[in-house]
Amino acid sequence: MPEFQPLESHASRPSSMRRRDLLRFAGAGLGLAGVQLFPGASASGQESAIRSPRADGPLTITDVKAIVTAPSKIRLCVVKVETSEPGLYGVGCATFTQRIRLVESAVRDYLKPFLVGKDPRNIEDIWQSSFVSSYWRNGPVLNNALSGVDAALWDIAGKRAGMPLYELFGGKVREGVDTYVHASGDSFEELDERVSGFLERGFRNVRVQLGVPGRSTYGSRRRDDDDDIDDGFPVNNRTEVWEPSEYVRLIPRMFAHLRETFGDSPQFLHDIHERIPPILAVRLCKDVEQYRPFFIEDPFSPEDIGYFEMLREQTSTPIAMGELFNNSNEWMPLISNRLIDYIRCHISQIGGISMARKLAALCEFFRVRTAWHGPGDTSPVGHAAHVHLDLATTNFGIQ
Repeated sequence: MPEFQPLESHASRPSSMRRRDLLRFAGAGLGLAGVQLFPGASASGQESAIRSPRADGPLTITDVKAIVTAPSKIRLCVVKVETSEPGLYGVGCATFTQRIRLVESAVRDYLKPFLVGKDPRNIEDIWQSSFVSSYWRNGPVLNNALSGVDAALWDIAGKRAGMPLYELFGGKVREGVDTYVHASGDSFEELDERVSGFLERGFRNVRVQLGVPGRSTYGSRRRDDDDDIDDGFPVNNRTEVWEPSEYVRLIPRMFAHLRETFGDSPQFLHDIHERIPPILAVRLCKDVEQYRPFFIEDPFSPEDIGYFEMLREQTSTPIAMGELFNNSNEWMPLISNRLIDYIRCHISQIGGISMARKLAALCEFFRVRTAWHGPGDTSPVGHAAHVHLDLATTNFGIQ
């Protein structure tokens, strides 16, 4: 038996399915009926996902399952919460891809016995009690497990109300969700080709990453770094060479080249991915300011957020942060002191839809916009949750 079982409703989907197709498919679940994810998409086929309440007697949680799967070798986890009403269940994303089995255990061994028999309508009470039930909390494993349950409960609420989630959140404030895509290359020519392809398809926002020749870096891969090369070292003991100063010199040249090649219209984003010393990140953000990036993502690690005040004093480059955040102590000072422009949290990392809604509301008062982290290792269920949040969030920035 393979280590990872197919996700129930996705078992027949080909691994080559594009993320756009997955998002459209996911729109039929997670209380998600009625979402028009892309121009021309129809909501009529999604109506069957909405149901009216039919439970006889108390409505309770009867089972909580963690379903692990690995389409295209990407490890995903979806939580399924079943109820005493026949056929009524909810699903939510709990993907912490680097430690997926720990999330599975947290759901199966700890949250399930804590939740069975409770009323799934009490979403906030379940979130709060589950959050403190372990006493030691605010970590990615437990937060992701909690997120899966939380989104599944919102899914159930939407189905029982006969409403898509964005209506439960107060209704739409926009008709569509602006997105960006990822283009990377090992040379200017390779990057140009990929950017051109996205622009020709109608995308306006492109995150751009460029490999440093001969170095291992985020967003591009060394040519000689394939797993099938035998360099005499075991896989878990290979040396990867990274030189921050070379990268810091290269990225401003990349932005200059892209502006010269594609002009002022495209919006270009870039992810530092907190992989360089903080003082070099300050220099880099200053150097690229003249090329008007949409935002620069994760200039510092969560452990180095004290540098944000210095960064804000020296440049007006828009900054996005939060992918690795777990709890409010990490984002509160950045938001309340207006040190960032976009909040980039991974919503399952912070505990799910309930926490994401509160975080978005906090950001609204400080003019910080949302840019929820939506990589390829978020499940289609998780992406669908993003769309519902985006549609109902006034201070939405980009997805």
